Amino acid sequence: MTATREQPDAYPDTDDVTVSLEDGVLSVTLNRPDSLNSLTQRMLVAVSEAIELAATDPNVRVVRLGGAGRGFSSGAGLSEEDQDAKAGTPESVLDAANRAVAAIVTLPKPVVAAVHGPAAGVGVSLALACDVVLASEAAFFMLAFTKIGLMPDGGASALVAANIGRIRAMRLALLAERLTAAEAYDWGLVSGLYPADEFDAAVDKAVAKLRSGPAVALRKTKQAVNAATLTELEGAFAREREGQLQLLVSADFHEGAKAFQQNRRPEFTDS
Repeated sequence: MTATREQPDAYPDTDDVTVSLEDGVLSVTLNRPDSLNSLTQRMLVAVSEAIELAATDPNVRVVRLGGAGRGFSSGAGLSEEDQDAKAGTPESVLDAANRAVAAIVTLPKPVVAAVHGPAAGVGVSLALACDVVLASEAAFFMLAFTKIGLMPDGGASALVAANIGRIRAMRLALLAERLTAAEAYDWGLVSGLYPADEFDAAVDKAVAKLRSGPAVALRKTKQAVNAATLTELEGAFAREREGQLQLLVSADFHEGAKAFQQNRRPEFTDS
């Protein structure tokens, strides 16, 4: 089948998020490969706008969310460049992350996450908001928030627990351990696991199956499963927002961020 580009002006690209629509597949790609696609407020808003537009676009049958370069997303950036690029308050950045996750979860069409490399921080939230999460053996998942004195956000406290249960969610969130793709698959965090050289073909196959599937049945299935399993997502957004805003002005976060930038172990003092 020859690919055709539909409504090329409806989903404009930005420098940091590229969007294209071909043969019913909306591809949204995080595009800051030099920083492992660390997320800024602008990027999160761009993802939200693309997904929200797709909700009412009859040309979109399935969405593919991925990252350019070696990783899916390293989460919200802590470099000076990242901080400058956010150009927003902590509240607006958190709200942008919650908006992006909510847009994916509520989209009445299936979303496939293609995780071919690291997914960390709120990058994990974006991936797990998707309906089918496919991982390369080269991928890993990490809720790294407590390493810098923060807590999970972007709905992670609900999304992770909904997938793998309370005890394993606590382990990931509190200990901030790196979970390999194989472990993530064994735990039920991801839908499928593939060798790196077979990954792109596997993603294409899943996307094609959803694209040609029964749109109404897929929509109602997604809505039913999410209604049964993500009952706490809205509450998670609110709790995480309140807690994170307190932590973002704490001495521990400032020490954690400074230690991260200096590549040293932080010395936390808050109690």
